[in-house]
Amino acid sequence: MSNNKNASEIQAVDTTERITKLRTLFKKEKYNLTAYVIPSEDAHQSEYTAACDARRAFISGFTGSAGLAVVSTDDAALFTDGRYFLQANKQLDHNWTLMKQGIPDVPTWQEYLVQNLPKDSRIGIDPTLITACDAKTLKESLGKVGSSLVSTEENLVDLVWGNARPPRPCNPANVLPSKYTGRSHDDKIANLREELSKENYYGFVVSALDEIAWLFNLRGSDVKYNPVFFAYALITKDDIILYIDENKLSNEVKAHLGSSVKFRSYNAVFEDLRHLSVKFKSDNQKLLISTRTSYALTLAAGEDNTESARSPILDAKAIKNEVELEGMRQCHLRDAAAVINYFAWLEQQLSAGNVLNEIDGANRLEKFRGEQEDFVGLSFDTISASGPNGAIIHYSPEPKTCAAIDPNLLYLCDSGGQYKNGTTDVTRTIHFGKPTEQEKRAFTRVLQGHIAIDRAIFPKGTTGYLLDVLARTSLWKDGLDFRHGTGHGVGCYLNVHEGPHGIGTRIVFNDVPLQAGMTVTNEPGYYEDGKFGVRIESVVLVKEVDTPHNFGNRGYLGFERITFVPIQTKLVDVSLLDPIEHKWINGYNAECFQKVSPFLKPDSLGFRWLERETAALK
Repeated sequence: MSNNKNASEIQAVDTTERITKLRTLFKKEKYNLTAYVIPSEDAHQSEYTAACDARRAFISGFTGSAGLAVVSTDDAALFTDGRYFLQANKQLDHNWTLMKQGIPDVPTWQEYLVQNLPKDSRIGIDPTLITACDAKTLKESLGKVGSSLVSTEENLVDLVWGNARPPRPCNPANVLPSKYTGRSHDDKIANLREELSKENYYGFVVSALDEIAWLFNLRGSDVKYNPVFFAYALITKDDIILYIDENKLSNEVKAHLGSSVKFRSYNAVFEDLRHLSVKFKSDNQKLLISTRTSYALTLAAGEDNTESARSPILDAKAIKNEVELEGMRQCHLRDAAAVINYFAWLEQQLSAGNVLNEIDGANRLEKFRGEQEDFVGLSFDTISASGPNGAIIHYSPEPKTCAAIDPNLLYLCDSGGQYKNGTTDVTRTIHFGKPTEQEKRAFTRVLQGHIAIDRAIFPKGTTGYLLDVLARTSLWKDGLDFRHGTGHGVGCYLNVHEGPHGIGTRIVFNDVPLQAGMTVTNEPGYYEDGKFGVRIESVVLVKEVDTPHNFGNRGYLGFERITFVPIQTKLVDVSLLDPIEHKWINGYNAECFQKVSPFLKPDSLGFRWLERETAALK
């Protein structure tokens, strides 16, 4: 049961001792540092990390998935974006200054190192935790003020953490059969080699965990919510080497990979790259590295021996084949049934006067998902947020501080599942009582943006950066907005956040056009600090569409929605809708009933809830 605390009562961790120990290490002769940079990512540039790699969270107390810490001899600064401002404000103690990225006059962490630290500073970093591209740019910027970037062989935060640091996971890798993947790993590797041959590359170092899992048709569980395993891979015209702890590999996995794949220990990749660097030079070839490859790997291969570009696997993985697309459709139907059963159950419990906290709700939702075919686990930590907690964009309820789910307040639930045939991510905002006019108006403005994205038709070559405005135009009419992207790619039984594409205001989303076969979320929102949050999120597939004309012979694209959890019509302010939007809501809800009702027991609580919630909006 809830202790009725809300997010405003979250207690910060006292980081004084940790920071003091870190600064003591600065003074050692072999380091002699002015500051130390602690990124969020691991050695594979993963967004979500294993507990042993949560160094930024350990040193700062801030547990959000995005952020970077800089500890200098005199100050400590935590940089994060608008999704986490409220959370960081609550979790950082008196030692820290919150740097709100994206706010005018707030420097980036790179600018901070140049502008706020003394000239001739020595700034330390673990070279496995920064990309080669970022390290090169940072070294150039620091050099202009006489400062230098110092690669430390040991991670200084690990030294502070000591024996309390969790061990690195060593869970088994598992084969994902072709009935789910649609392509063999041999075919994927052959295509990769063709791409490398076209550009005369010696080979490609694969460091991103989801790319390795996709390439070899394997899945794991080393990182919570992400079905990946710790490994590196080196693909050349002659060799396929998987750098992995062989304890992870069963006979089934080895048989699946075949005799062409060689195995080396996880960290042997650095030694091998140092030895191979001589061969690169003699063959007058270069090793391709991804723009997300660590500086440490680049140093091992030799900076002059490498060329950086977006990973060819990243692009190939983003465009799903027909088997993957159908898998995504099917798992979303089963997932919708679980979410609908949960909302029906939760409404019944609250109506009966039972007190449930946000974690009680999240746990029950996971149980409903667990009843579905091919369910493996959650795709991220469920955001079960009542009232003001919904305004914390990436809120995560904690046992000691989570709130009771109040039927008189908005309830925002953002959740997802990992299934053997796909990955889901769905957000719905609902009210179990009578919503206020302000809540209804905000909800409707968000819904109008959601509808605009869903209905969009656009020429091939269009990026998500250009589409983002559609999600915000209705909010702007009321002087409202939201501080997060409108959509991200979604893996197929892989990471719930997947690139290289997305929909948002960040200029990076203008680099990659949307293409048929890609998956992307549609998730505008609005957050009233201290009161409520609204977000409506569905997953859509990018598809080719027929249009009356074909200007420029470019071809046109649109979206196929695959999330079917109804929109709660009592939250809709009908006076704000135009006829097309009104028709869309009724059409979508009717489709939810038609597609999901076969997955619910007739006359069950979930079936009756779905039937009621999909009744036409008058």
